[in-house]
Amino acid sequence: MNTNFFNQIAQMGVAGDLHLTIAKGADNNLIVSVMLQNEGCGDNAKNIIPPLNLRGTAEELDNGFFEKITTPIQTASGLMMDMEAFMKQIEVAKKQSAMEKEKADKHKIEQEAKDKKFKDVMAKADELEKEGKFREAWMKVPEITEYPEKADEIRKRKTELSDKFSAPNLFGAGHEQNV
Repeated sequence: MNTNFFNQIAQMGVAGDLHLTIAKGADNNLIVSVMLQNEGCGDNAKNIIPPLNLRGTAEELDNGFFEKITTPIQTASGLMMDMEAFMKQIEVAKKQSAMEKEKADKHKIEQEAKDKKFKDVMAKADELEKEGKFREAWMKVPEITEYPEKADEIRKRKTELSDKFSAPNLFGAGHEQNV
């Protein structure tokens, strides 16, 4: 006896394991249960896909078995593959989301540290200015290249300080005279 049963199974091109259970039923009928298992699919929803049950005589099953199972089994196989691809994309999205959050948090922390350093340096310049040490205060004000986002504030501060130590006053510091 020569059959092409296994060739037809191979031609279905399903991903996973095909489980066949054959039982004798009443009146010389057979009950065939066909279930696709795909362990490569990580989605537990695959477990609710029911087996395909066929009933009939041996002759009826010989004549229509593959016509009855091909489309549903291929559909289930495609669904499981799609579910696995979806699960992988979810994992990628989770990782990227965590990575992006981590990057944003790191950038925020770095920016806060940079802002604190800027405020500290500017406070030191204010202290030196109060002490009348205008040149030293001017030197403490950071360069624009260090804080390009604060360029206007730095320029203004340096100008204020340089005006205090570079403009000679013939009549004494801080006094104006009318002539």
